[in-house]
Amino acid sequence: MGELDSQVDDTTRGTHYVQSLERGLAVIKAFSARTPQLTLSDVARETGLTRAAARRFLLTLTDLGYVRTDGKHFSLTAKVLELGYSYLSSMTLPEVAQPHLEQLSAQVHESSSVSVLDGQDVVYVSRVAASRIMTVSINIGTRFPAYATSMGHVLLAGLPARDLDAYLRTTPLQRFTANTITDPAALRVELQTVRAQGYSLVDQELEEGLRSVAVPIHDTSGAVVAAVNVSTHASRRSLDDIRTNLIPHLHTAARGIERDLSTAKPVTRLG
Repeated sequence: MGELDSQVDDTTRGTHYVQSLERGLAVIKAFSARTPQLTLSDVARETGLTRAAARRFLLTLTDLGYVRTDGKHFSLTAKVLELGYSYLSSMTLPEVAQPHLEQLSAQVHESSSVSVLDGQDVVYVSRVAASRIMTVSINIGTRFPAYATSMGHVLLAGLPARDLDAYLRTTPLQRFTANTITDPAALRVELQTVRAQGYSLVDQELEEGLRSVAVPIHDTSGAVVAAVNVSTHASRRSLDDIRTNLIPHLHTAARGIERDLSTAKPVTRLG
């Protein structure tokens, strides 16, 4: 793989474009919940940078306090959260959603969350954890591939046709479990079902044992701006139980969030 700037046609960008910023952000985004620690070679491979360039960016980020290293491995520090704090603190959605999530979680005794779509991922912006049921801890700002999550299915189903076409055309559908949908045509059919029924029920597509159900949150124009979900362990609730006892509470929570959003400042959509 060549260096990052060789992968993009610079003629499509204005003279204002600062490529070093793009590279620095690419280095930060190379880290994830599944790869919290990376070597210099890992970062170079993930970003398409040369080893020398990756080293300069990593050491600069270390000097700035965003990255730490033990001499071989690099990892992000909590200071990275500052990069998203300004956005999250200016959003109405998290503060509006939180009391509704607390009530929802208390009613069903399960974890509940709200997320928005950012590129190919869902990003958690509000959450109430009743218990930990995933191997990866979920916090505000946690990202998961949209195609393998219930909130992702709801958000993708709410996209305009052109945007959904672009997503299905460009997103690699990695298999996480035997249930993960990895065929774009099959995913499109599933999203049509989600759109028609008004909810998504995902059965162990992201992680074995994890079931989740989500419904959309709309703005005053009817556009889907977020999703709210409840997650549970497969050993605790059957699919019928989820449909009967969780979805009605989810719809109530979503309507409450929509009602409160309609009287607050507008929500900015990501992506």
